[in-house]
Amino acid sequence: MAVQFVMRIALFLLLTYGLVEEASVAASPAIAQPKCKDMCGDVKIPYPFGIGPADCYMANWFKIVCNKTNVTDKAFLPSIDMEVLEINISDPYGTNSYYYYEPGLIRVKMPIISSSNCINQSSNGVDISGTPFFFSSYRNNFVSVGCDNLVTMNGLDPMVVVGCKTNCSNQKLKDKQGTCSGFNCCQTTVPYGIQVLNVDFGSTQRNSCKHAFLAETQWLNKTDLSNGFPYLDYVPVVLEWTVPNFTAFDFKEIRARHIDWDSTSYGAKYYYCLYGYEGNPYLSPGCQDRNECEDQKRNRCPDKADCENTEGSYTCNRRKSRLKIAIIVICTSFGVLFLLFITWWLYKVIKKRNKIKLKKKFFKRNGGLLLQQQLSSNENNVQKAKLFNSKELENATDRFNENRILGKGGQGTVYKGMLIDGRIVAIKKCNTVDEGNLEQFINEIIILSQINHRNVVKLLGCCLETEVPLLVYEFISNGTLFQYLHEKNEDFPLLTWDMRLRIATEIAGALSYLHSAASLPIYHRDIKSSNILLDEKYRAKVADFGTSRSVAVDQTHVTTLVYGTFGYLDPEYFQTSQFTEKSDVYSFGVVLIELLTGEKPVSSTRSPECRNLSTYFVLSLKENHLFDILDTQVSKVGNKDEVMAIANLAKRCLHLNGRKRPTMIEIMMELEGVQKVSSIQPNFEELEYIRNEEMEPKDEISISESSCLESSTASSSDVLPLLSIKSI
Repeated sequence: MAVQFVMRIALFLLLTYGLVEEASVAASPAIAQPKCKDMCGDVKIPYPFGIGPADCYMANWFKIVCNKTNVTDKAFLPSIDMEVLEINISDPYGTNSYYYYEPGLIRVKMPIISSSNCINQSSNGVDISGTPFFFSSYRNNFVSVGCDNLVTMNGLDPMVVVGCKTNCSNQKLKDKQGTCSGFNCCQTTVPYGIQVLNVDFGSTQRNSCKHAFLAETQWLNKTDLSNGFPYLDYVPVVLEWTVPNFTAFDFKEIRARHIDWDSTSYGAKYYYCLYGYEGNPYLSPGCQDRNECEDQKRNRCPDKADCENTEGSYTCNRRKSRLKIAIIVICTSFGVLFLLFITWWLYKVIKKRNKIKLKKKFFKRNGGLLLQQQLSSNENNVQKAKLFNSKELENATDRFNENRILGKGGQGTVYKGMLIDGRIVAIKKCNTVDEGNLEQFINEIIILSQINHRNVVKLLGCCLETEVPLLVYEFISNGTLFQYLHEKNEDFPLLTWDMRLRIATEIAGALSYLHSAASLPIYHRDIKSSNILLDEKYRAKVADFGTSRSVAVDQTHVTTLVYGTFGYLDPEYFQTSQFTEKSDVYSFGVVLIELLTGEKPVSSTRSPECRNLSTYFVLSLKENHLFDILDTQVSKVGNKDEVMAIANLAKRCLHLNGRKRPTMIEIMMELEGVQKVSSIQPNFEELEYIRNEEMEPKDEISISESSCLESSTASSSDVLPLLSIKSI
């Protein structure tokens, strides 16, 4: 609104300024007598010249006859029998100087004088004596055309000789073609006030045709006569004229002056308007003030806006100019600003529209339609999952600043962020996704939305309108179990036996819930210590359900491509591609071994036969070297029965036959029992029976008699296969 208001004011000022200027322009003064024609064809007829009745012209000398032709009307001056091309009363501006005065002029067609040798011989001369007209000395030149021609003017003062000579043999003159400088054409000036033109042809070539004439200087400058005389009967000539027996009006003497033509035989005066005035000094009201501001050529002001007309002159009004410049600058500035604003606004609109389209494209590509179907389905309780917008999560992570990265994995990068309500969250930015894996990216959202367990990481929501999906979890502050077991430093204190036993129980409880208590059985498929988070009270939280699968109640397994992490992968699943709940049990068994030994699932520091922790643990247990490989925090436990119970539980979880592994409910109950009845002595006979049963060749891999605890080596076929499967 402000821009429009300013532009309206500026437009009003400009219009007002234009109206004032327009009002100051006086009407053009009349050039002819009232009711008399002032034009004949393209020729203006000013008084004292006139067409028609006697009162239209001052004297018969100035009578103009307008002849009708097929092309255009032509003006003739009967007093000198010549066709008129232009009549000019006065032109005080002239052509050579700004203040140069030029008297009244009349341009006419004058015949060409030719020698007797020419086929079309014209008159011998031109005589306009006795009339108020005479040849202009500064507007005309005397011209001679023909080879080796010497032409002079007759009838002048005996002391004055006017003429020129041509030379057709001088090569230097020929090179100056178009200048009429001597080769076949010569020219010279004429005296002032002559009214008679007679010529004398003199030549070394008596039989050649020669021409002589007076011609307007401007016409000569545009015409090339050096290569031969063009077929012309007439050339333009400028005449000056005077007014006899005319007494100037008194009011004209203020604005007009006269010149006495004493040098002419006619003896008369010529009236003209002073500088700064225009009009006809021979007509009432005579000379009128000229508005020099109308034509930039008539004033020296830098701009028309600066010019202010005065009587007979003008002034350059700088204040007026500054006002107009200020108005122009203001209007231009606001125009530019308005244009920039429109451009910026259009850019924002287009950018916003493209951003919305891009978000819709990402939402569809990232499985948003699939998630909407799940949200509208009654089969899955996913209403608690919030759909975050991309702007909110960008602000939460400081545009996904590298300083906010908590960790990177096979499925994506996790950032720490703070929502607008102050909650600290973990935002998982998934890796590049293709359309064939949409279900996998949506799977974690659907599964975690069904889970409500204190030992499972809670999913707060997701964002699918970005290039890759974003999952928002509750933030677990104390890192992963892997860090506490294998990256021991000041940031990760040692875990006591009681803490390890409690963590194992909590993990078992979470998996038991997933397998049995959830609305649909859920197989995690990637249980490992790095997917077990610890909160501020060191309580276990099972995380990373990106590869998890839910199954129908009557299903016993899912058949998929093999996913998992080297060291945790169930060999039976690797061989059959059928993942069961017992496959999660096997992975949990590896985590139990980590809690007992503090060793990594795969380590290059161990012998080649024992790089796999499962093989290393089973052989150690078989050879009664269990307490040699236990972690320090475990080996110093007073009640060794608890340790043996957990070790044998882990061994059962690692059974190569999945059907002989305990269920997660059984594992949870045994772990809870160990916690509650820690004083009971272990049943060594039962343990020995379990050991012998599980080591039968028909149910498990063949193990070499040489222990990996000793220096001897074993064949690679006698140990658990080292599976190199990346975490997905």
